[in-house]
Amino acid sequence: MGHQISERTVNNLLHEMGYSLQGNQKTLEGKQHPDRNQQFRHIERKSRKFLKKNQPVISVDTKKKELVVQHKNMGNEWHPKGNPELVKVHDFPDPNLPKASPYQSLQK
Repeated sequence: MGHQISERTVNNLLHEMGYSLQGNQKTLEGKQHPDRNQQFRHIERKSRKFLKKNQPVISVDTKKKELVVQHKNMGNEWHPKGNPELVKVHDFPDPNLPKASPYQSLQK
């Protein structure tokens, strides 16, 4: 309608309507992936072999794609007080759910 309004006014109106900033609540349980620990056992076996030979072992946490839809995200969103968005407890891969790479840096 073309009216100017500040973020603070919107926040106050939402608060008056019973909304508050809330983080997602991990409550929805998905099925557990059958090979959930396989990668960790593989890394542990390899690490032990190298350590027995007095070779260094370096752990690298690589970038991963973030699951979209019903998964825990950092930050808060406006929801009616006491009614946070329910999200899955685990983030096991699901071929039917989309993924995104939000931390991808642009290289020139």
